Amino acid sequence: MGKAKTPRRVADNEALAVGNTIKGSTQKLNLVAALIRGRKVEEALNILAFSKKAMARDASKVLASAIANAENNHDLDVDALVVAEASVGKSITMKRFHTRGRGKSTRILKPFSRLRIVVREHEEA
Repeated sequence: MGKAKTPRRVADNEALAVGNTIKGSTQKLNLVAALIRGRKVEEALNILAFSKKAMARDASKVLASAIANAENNHDLDVDALVVAEASVGKSITMKRFHTRGRGKSTRILKPFSRLRIVVREHEEA
C-alpha cells in the first residue's frame, strides 16, 4: 500500500550532504574540494577554516552538514569520519546582460556550482 521505500544512495557507514547552489564556478570550487578529499573530518574543517579561497566557507558549511547527518541520522562516530568523496558539478547559470556602446549588449553568465560530500566511518585497524 503506497510506494516502496527508496534505497539509500550511499552505504550504511556513510552519510551524504549536497550544496546545490554555491555561487561561483565549478573550477574554483573543485580546487577547494581537492584540499579535503580523503582527509579526516577534523583536519578537513581546519584546512577550510584557514584557507584563503572564498569558496572554502561554502564548502565548510556542506561538510558540517554531512557531519551532522552522519551523527544524527545514521548514528556514526564523528571522531572516525573521513571525507570519502567530494565531487563538484554544474548547477544553474543566471544570464544577465551588459549594455555596450552603439546600442549593443553583451551576455554575462553568472554560474552556480553543486558540491556533494560523502563522509565515511573509517575503522582503524
